[in-house]
Amino acid sequence: MSLKGKSALVTGSLGGIGFATANALAALGCDIMLNGFADEAVIRQRQDELARKHAVRVGYHGADLADPPQIAQLIDVTVATHGSLDILVNNAVVRYFAPVEKFDPADWDRAIAVNLSAPFHLIRLGLPHMRRAGWGRIVNMASVMGFFGTVDRVDYVTTKTGIVGLTRAVALEVARSAITCNAICPGAVLSPATEGRLEAAAAREGRDKAELMREYFETGTRQPSGRFIEADNVAGLIAFLCGPHGADINGAALPIDGAWLAGR
Repeated sequence: MSLKGKSALVTGSLGGIGFATANALAALGCDIMLNGFADEAVIRQRQDELARKHAVRVGYHGADLADPPQIAQLIDVTVATHGSLDILVNNAVVRYFAPVEKFDPADWDRAIAVNLSAPFHLIRLGLPHMRRAGWGRIVNMASVMGFFGTVDRVDYVTTKTGIVGLTRAVALEVARSAITCNAICPGAVLSPATEGRLEAAAAREGRDKAELMREYFETGTRQPSGRFIEADNVAGLIAFLCGPHGADINGAALPIDGAWLAGR
């Protein structure tokens, strides 16, 4: 399987699932446009790592996805840099934790903007390039929480549920073309943010991080596998969808969740 000659824009791609996805696509020969916030040295290191390892072109644009004009610039720069936009992975996310009656309206507005409106705008602006090329792949990062609710996560549950709906609507509009639109629904991934919260809790409570990780799965109804989902495995599923064998998968919301949804 090769994606040589293709170009991919992956939002929120300087770490975690986003960078793992950029790496997986670059390994197949795809040119990459990175996006996200980090120190300049980190950004350069990410670009150099992918370019050196996979011999592909790697660009970067620091668009704030809460701002539609910057989203438009991100699309324009991707096409100007790589000559096309063939693959769009809407991965960027913000999340906040509070019960609904205490949820900061500014946090709600930013979550809606980044998690849901940005994918809409990126698809709206990116799809014409795919239609002109006669081929494209859109992958939206949803979550198992797009299928059920949980407490203190009103922004995340709402936006991830919306992403599943957006995916289905777009998939029907592109169904008679060589373009697909799918959603990936991971369970709990040991992202940098999650690891940071576990480390902070361990320090605060004077406990071992490994013990807290075990408790994370033993309490409540989290994924029966009892372990975090590997970011590289999520990236591998995305790479599969972007390859030739993903041509007939369209409008799907695919769980990668250690059987979490199977037990609900």
